[in-house]
Amino acid sequence: MKQLLTYLRLLKQPVGLLLNFSGATMKDGIRRVVNDYHSK
Repeated sequence: MKQLLTYLRLLKQPVGLLLNFSGATMKDGIRRVVNDYHSK
């Protein structure tokens, strides 16, 4: 989670996806992460 947030801040991206392949289904392993970046 921290690594994804760092990448989002450095690349100035508003949203990213964190994928966990060890869940029972792929749907359970997808997490949407929103960066706190505000463009001017």
